[in-house]
Amino acid sequence: MDRANPVARHCSSQPLWLLAELTYRCPLHCAFCYNPLDFAQLDDELDTATWLDVITQARELGAAQIGFSGGEPLLRDDLETLVEHARRLGFYTNLITSGVGLNETRIEALKRAGLDHIQLSFQDSSREMNDFLSSTRTFELKQRVAKLIKAHGYPMVLNCVLHRYNLPHVAQIIDMAIEMGAEYLELANTQYYGWAMLNRAQLMPTHEQLVEAEATVNRYREQHGNRCRILFVVPDYFESRPKACMNGWGSVFLGVGADGAALPCHAARLLPGLALPNVRDATLASIWHESAAFNAFRGDTWMREPCRSCDERHHDHGGCRCQAYLLTGDAAAADPVCAKSSAHGEIEKAVEFARAPMRERDVQPIVFRSRSESLRLASAAGHIAGAED
Repeated sequence: MDRANPVARHCSSQPLWLLAELTYRCPLHCAFCYNPLDFAQLDDELDTATWLDVITQARELGAAQIGFSGGEPLLRDDLETLVEHARRLGFYTNLITSGVGLNETRIEALKRAGLDHIQLSFQDSSREMNDFLSSTRTFELKQRVAKLIKAHGYPMVLNCVLHRYNLPHVAQIIDMAIEMGAEYLELANTQYYGWAMLNRAQLMPTHEQLVEAEATVNRYREQHGNRCRILFVVPDYFESRPKACMNGWGSVFLGVGADGAALPCHAARLLPGLALPNVRDATLASIWHESAAFNAFRGDTWMREPCRSCDERHHDHGGCRCQAYLLTGDAAAADPVCAKSSAHGEIEKAVEFARAPMRERDVQPIVFRSRSESLRLASAAGHIAGAED
């Protein structure tokens, strides 16, 4: 990326949300995972002492909420130690989990440590589709974990990522959530980064699927009110204006990867030329305020037309930089989701392609997230880069 002034300015804002990606190890193999494709090469995980220091620094910066994520954070033996430390500092603590590894012993330990909130993922309402989409046999386990979460007094928060395979099952997914006593259900349509981008041709729904699913959600909202609050996130590809990604680059979100990379957004690793600082080498304060990576797309001075003169630029902050790069090859381009973008046709083509019957679409089989696939993809990318060099 062209950065004439790599450190644009000292940022006066503060991070409010720290996402701690404790590990990229995971027992599931979801085809829509946002983790980087080369996660298998990022296995130099931060140790307990470094994570404790990161959490302390984030709180001193002003962060108020922390999410323990991954991969699967329960694979870290020190999770309870990190939760206890964060809670003692005043963080609201949130565990984002597949449920694999959460048993009576661990949930009691997490409760003692002060964990405030657990978000449990399902892939579908049926065992067959749930297990297919994660390439595991975990549906019954997740059901047991859901009961365990309720039994220990936690608010029941379920998450289900939506796409063409399970959008027709939205009613059944909501019924499952209500039967489990969920207070919240997050139905987040797939956004196309990481493994989801690799599988976009397979996962992209049709417009008709999306409209029908949203109508179903609205009907359940009217019937059940606040008994189960349902959040339905429309996929970017079906909008004509971009979302305010992360509420603006380097504005409120601070991610730290398992290897210590500091992330202005979940997918920032994929942007070429963006040198991500590492918490092993710099303080969070200097990373947040002064690093080139966190200043790269702050404010609007980086914007080109049509964003630069757009009346909505302070509302949508130019949309998603990672999406712009994936679809145009230029991270500073207008987000192609926007109808004003010269590349909006790329979005329209992807959506139209999804309407064709599967037998007429030339698509690769689903590539499930796994260590072996990650190494294969990283090797293939290396060969391509070597050939270009």
